[in-house]
Parts: sequence; structure tokens; C-alpha cells
Amino acid sequence: MLEGKNILLGVSGGIAAYKIASLASALTKRGCAVQVVMTKAAEQFVAPVTFEALTHRRVFDDVFDRADPSVVRHIALAAEADALVIAPATADVIAKIAHGIADDMLTSTVLPFTGCRIVVPAMNTHMLDNAATQENLATLRRRGWHVMEPAEGRLACGDTGRGKMPEPEDILDFIEHFAACEKDLTGERVLVTAGPTREALDPVRFLTNHSTGRMGYAVARAAAMRGAQVTLISGPVALKKPPFVDLVSVVSAQDMFDAVVSRFDRSTIVVKAAAVADYRPAAVSENKIKKQDADMSLPLERTADILKYLGERRAGQFICGFSMETENLLENSRAKLAKKRVQMIAANSLKVAGAGFGGDTNVLTLITADAETELPLMSKDEAAHRLLDEILRRRGR
Repeated sequence: MLEGKNILLGVSGGIAAYKIASLASALTKRGCAVQVVMTKAAEQFVAPVTFEALTHRRVFDDVFDRADPSVVRHIALAAEADALVIAPATADVIAKIAHGIADDMLTSTVLPFTGCRIVVPAMNTHMLDNAATQENLATLRRRGWHVMEPAEGRLACGDTGRGKMPEPEDILDFIEHFAACEKDLTGERVLVTAGPTREALDPVRFLTNHSTGRMGYAVARAAAMRGAQVTLISGPVALKKPPFVDLVSVVSAQDMFDAVVSRFDRSTIVVKAAAVADYRPAAVSENKIKKQDADMSLPLERTADILKYLGERRAGQFICGFSMETENLLENSRAKLAKKRVQMIAANSLKVAGAGFGGDTNVLTLITADAETELPLMSKDEAAHRLLDEILRRRGR
């Protein structure tokens, strides 16, 4: 999602500067053009050549550098960038940018920049909690800066508390959330379901399926990146919570039904990507069922049909269900569209290479009452955005 973006990465003089080399590398691998600007203090912790090797670009640290007199460098850098990220942001740099001080290359580049602005504070807990620092951060927020909350843990000074630099992968998620996409879903309240359910047989065993939740998590993440208020109702999965998403964890089909129904009226878009069990054991044993010599049969009963329930009660919401098939993909999915009374079915076949459970890719066909849109093989993140594009188009946005 960040491919082709120009990221201006400001590095100030905190010990956490060493972590930003990993961030610069990760951004570059995502296809970003990363331009690093350092303070002189930052160079006491990390040499400029480190960032130059990782980004393949010269590091700038001196506003009076006249290597090319035809270019006012700090103005040019500000004009070229799509997003400005200051990490680590020391108390000193935060104070300067909050008060419009431009006395070095970094702060001089900050002042003319008008795009997406992100600051990642990292400092001692008492410095962070100082009233002056908190007022400066509040000033930045009022002016449209996105302030990433520091982590908690053991600090370089030996103290333990808030102020620790977040891990580079978390900073990358934060940058992607604010800098990657147009916020065309602002104002929407998106409800997404994901993952499998588990239907208990006894205290040891349960019935489930192969869903990993990746498609639903991709939809939730994409919707949040595009400005929506997102609630993700997830069965048991081994996935990291998407940033800026309200996660509700459930286990059984009935748990998911209750969680979805209680939030349905407050939603404007629903994407039902979860693989919910159609049946559950008719009775759950209080104790482990012991193995016997004879065969055993398990009486099953139907679970609540969540998608059908929502389709029969929708009042302006756009509902998209998912259909995983092994045969007659279009016929079965179109029948599901009509039976469930929803506006869209995202269909995929377990027998198509690159589609289905567990992988990073999918092959979706978006089915509506009047059209079938076949998407090529793509990552689940890309498929999520294409799905949301179609929903927006259908909603006239």
C-alpha cells in the first residue's frame, strides 16, 4: 500500500535512533522512496552512512549545505514528500516544531511541509509526562499531527515506564494507516467477521474448519486505513490485531451471532467473511468422551444463520457475505445471494490455485443482483481493497 510513496524520515537525537535503521529498511522494501534527514545529535547514535546504505539516498543534516546552490534543499525535500515521519522524536524536537522553531535541517524541513505528518515520541517517562511535553504534543495534535503513543517497558536510562520507542513493525503499521490511502470510508461504521468458530464436543474436543481469518482481517485493516470506524468480530485465530480496529473475540457460532446482532443496528456496512459452523454437537459432554471399541455417531443440530438473519432485517446497511465453494461456484453463490437477501457475495473456490484458506492470496468473484466481477489472483490485502471499492461504488460514494 505504500509503494511509490515519498517518505521524509526525520531522525532526532535519542538512543532509540538505532531502531529507525530497521524502519528505513522496511519502508524501502515496501517500495517507498525514503529520504532521511538527521539532526547532529542523532548522528552521535547512528552514522548517516547507515541510512544511505539502506535507502540508497544521501542523508541531509545541514541546512547550509550548498552542494547544489540552485536548490533550497529543505524546501525541496518538503515539497517532494507525501508523508513526514519523525522517529524518534525527542522532547527537544517536539518542543521546537510545536513552537515553529527552525534552527537545523530537520526543523527547517518540517516547517514548510504540508502533507501527512507523523511524530513518534521516545524519551524518559518523566520527560514524556512533563507538562511542557504534554502541552507540546497536544498542540501538535490540534494542528493535525498524528502522534503515535510510546510503548511501555525498560528504558535505556534504566527506568521502567512509558516512553519506549515502539517496534519498527508497529511504526510501519502506523505510517501505513495514515499515509497509504485516501480516507474515502470516513463516516462509515464497518462490521467485519473473520476466522472459524469452534463448536465444543467435550472439554477436550471441538468441531471447526480450516479458516485462518486472513481475508476478514485484511478487510478490517483496509477499511480502517480508508477512514472507517471498524469493528472486527473474530473467531479463534493466530493473527495480530489490525491497528485502529475494535476487536471482539468470540469462540462459537452462537457467540458470533450474539456479537454481530448486538452491533448490527449501529453498522452501515457489514462484511461477513467468517467461516461459521453450520452445525454443532446436539449435546456437549461435561467430561471427556472416552474411546470405545465400537464406532460412534455424533448427533448435530443447526446453528443460527447469521447472514440470513441480517439480510431479513437490514435497514439501509450494505451487506456482503462470503461463499467458499468446491463446485458450481457461480450457481451456488448466486443462490446464496438471493436466499440470504444481501447485496453482494464474495465467492471463491477451494479448488482454484491461490484461493481459499491459509494462503496470502485469493481469487474472488464479486456477485451482485446484476453483475459478476471476476478478480484475478492477488494478495488478500489487495482483494480487500477491491472488495471495498465495489461496495463504495454500489453505495454511490
